[in-house]
Formats: sequence, C-alpha cells, structure tokens
Amino acid sequence: MRLDKYLADMQKGTRSQIKTYIKKGRIKVGDIVVTSPDFKIEPGSDLVLMDNVPVDYVFFEYYMLNKPAGVVTATTDKKEKTVLDLIQSKRNDLFPVGRLDKDTEGLLLITNDGPLAHKILSPKNHIDKTYYTKVKGQLDETITALFFKGLQVDDDFCALPAKLTILSYDKESDSTTAYITIQEGKFHQIKRMFAAVGSEVLYLKRVSMGSLKLDTNLQLGEYRPLTSSEIENL
Repeated sequence: MRLDKYLADMQKGTRSQIKTYIKKGRIKVGDIVVTSPDFKIEPGSDLVLMDNVPVDYVFFEYYMLNKPAGVVTATTDKKEKTVLDLIQSKRNDLFPVGRLDKDTEGLLLITNDGPLAHKILSPKNHIDKTYYTKVKGQLDETITALFFKGLQVDDDFCALPAKLTILSYDKESDSTTAYITIQEGKFHQIKRMFAAVGSEVLYLKRVSMGSLKLDTNLQLGEYRPLTSSEIENL
C-alpha cells in the first residue's frame, strides 16, 4: 500500500496534506524518514510513525449506534446531520448498513466491511429485523394474521410474512405498542404496512438485526465498538 493512502485511510489528513507532511520529513517507517508519498508499506507489519507517534492500521471497524430521531442515515448530507457525524473513527470509509428513516430510532450498524454488509442486506439471506413500535388505534389478532400471511400493502407491493406481537393497548391515547419483525427493508415499509390496515406509526425503534441486539446501556446518539463475539455471530 502507498504510504499516503495508509495515512489518509487513518484520517491523518487529506492526500495533499499528507504529501506535504511526508516531504517535510514528519513520517517514518521504522527508523527511516520517508520523503516519498508512494513509498510502499505492508499494513500490520511495518511500523509507521507520524511525528514519532505510531499510526496503527485498522482494516475493519464495527460500531453499534443507538440512532436518535432527527439524524439521517447517510454518509454525507449538505443540510442534515448524518449518523457518521455522531462517530469518531480511525477510518474515513465507514458507512451505515441499511437505513433507518430520519424519525426512526434504534439499532444501526456502522462499518467499512462491504462483504458483511452485503450478507446482512441481501434479501436471499432473510435476516430478521425487529422493531418496537407505537401505533394509532387498537390492533387485534386479525391484523396479526394478515401480517403473518404476507400483507398486500398496495398494488405494487406484497410484503413477506412478518411477525407482529401485540404488547398493550392504551385507551386514553388510543394507541397500541407492539414488536414487529420483518425480513425486508423497503422504503417506509413498516409505516406503509400499518397504513394499509388503517393505522399510523407514532413511534418506531429498531431493537435487533439478525443476531445483533441493541445494547440497552446505549443512550440515544451513543455508540460502541462491537465485541468480537458479536462480529463473529454476524
């Protein structure tokens, strides 16, 4: 790998800034001051130092974020705060795995591991995604059965079978809390599903995705690295 790419990947500056650092003799590989940006190194083997401080190379990073409402699921946005703005990372190529609507909270996986993201998002793998929701009105077992059968959402979309677990009904607010598990990720899918049965989503929070479960110790907007066992299970 080129030395300037190594340092750029680890967010030590832009490529042009790093080239200037290298030419000024601020970068060492081992005991040697390197002055050429295209100097080849082996990540994980060669010791790279910037101003005599080691710069370790991290190939993959995995973070669990408890996404707050009001933040968009994107890598960049000219107007809105993104989920990546909430995370401090060594790498500059992180991305969210899948998406949550701007007003939806909960579990979001952030990584730079493309093959893992593809595995999780591929429809053929049927990865369960479970959400806690509060919806308008009182739900009954008829709606549970419709979801389980595979709801005809509109003329163009029939959802795969989904599991709806009704938790409680509050008469005062005329609202029902429930868990819903789907295996797809269509645009506004859960909101569209409840609208199709005459209800409205008032609150939505993802609590799990496959084997990964939202850490209840994480406050909204907080994140942590995945554990080795969580990564292995994914």
